[in-house]
Amino acid sequence: MKNELEPARQLLCALQVDLRGALLAARTKGAKTFARIAAVTAADTIYQVDKISEAAILAWFERHWPRAWPVELVMEGLADGEAVTFPRGTPVARTRYKCILDPIDGTRNLMYDKRAAWALAALAPQRGARTHLGDIVVAAMTELPTSKQGWGDQLSAVRGRGVVAQTHDLRTGRRRPRVLRPSRARHFEHGFASIARFFPEGKALLATIEEELWRELGLYGKNGGQLVFDDQYLSTGGQIYELAVGHDRMLGDLRPPVYAQLRLGSGALCCHPYDICTALILTEAGGLVETPAGRPLRARLDTTTPVAWMGYANASLARTVRPVLRRLLRRHCGGRGED
Repeated sequence: MKNELEPARQLLCALQVDLRGALLAARTKGAKTFARIAAVTAADTIYQVDKISEAAILAWFERHWPRAWPVELVMEGLADGEAVTFPRGTPVARTRYKCILDPIDGTRNLMYDKRAAWALAALAPQRGARTHLGDIVVAAMTELPTSKQGWGDQLSAVRGRGVVAQTHDLRTGRRRPRVLRPSRARHFEHGFASIARFFPEGKALLATIEEELWRELGLYGKNGGQLVFDDQYLSTGGQIYELAVGHDRMLGDLRPPVYAQLRLGSGALCCHPYDICTALILTEAGGLVETPAGRPLRARLDTTTPVAWMGYANASLARTVRPVLRRLLRRHCGGRGED
């Protein structure tokens, strides 16, 4: 299997380049249709742009995935319990890999041509229902550009072998290396760091937890305030990217424990395993991705499990935040998010 991981990385990158091309072609034909609602599932609202991407991915697997590596697909847009395997018809028990994908992470940004989205994909050895985020051995993420972008980045990694990072010229197809360097800062002053609060639901409690975090770390109002900058990038993959390239020092998503505390129910949108499946890329670049309590992510690879996570540019920042965040979760969420 070890000899297959580098070719697998290249395959996931090729898949995402193909998907990017399909979306660019669809945009030229009718970008106004991107925002139409196509379906509502237990995982998310599915827009027309999502349907385009799902069709492109299934067609690509039909044409290009090696028959010698039977694989199960887990993807937003496919219902849990719906077995999709390649070669088609292969029993899940006979597949070698489980591939989890988010065709477009950041759909809402992309469909309004507001900010780039990301195609996410990761591969793990097949362990059936026990397969979890910690099993992932290959990951790739590719920028899905807005209409005015001429360049787009692609990051990929094999566990233990570092990151391959490139910038693609979208007009010529030329590629050049992209340097990844998560921030080495040991403090948060004059840097970007934030907790996700994308939607009205839970926003007040999420903001309270974050404000108290900065208070306890002595940054709230220090020297007149405005020492920590906020950026709400509505894409988990985009957040991983911002940490990996050194733009942000800390990003996190506490929606699952907050939503549970507020009893918002399963309809409240939060992060799922396919959203955070490229965490391997940040860890291979030198950053950290973990539960709010500081443990490894172990959510099973499905489309509905809620995932709370924290990402840090380096271990020093993680050590600073962890004990404070644990106290705040006990105070505001009854300890939810600590497991």
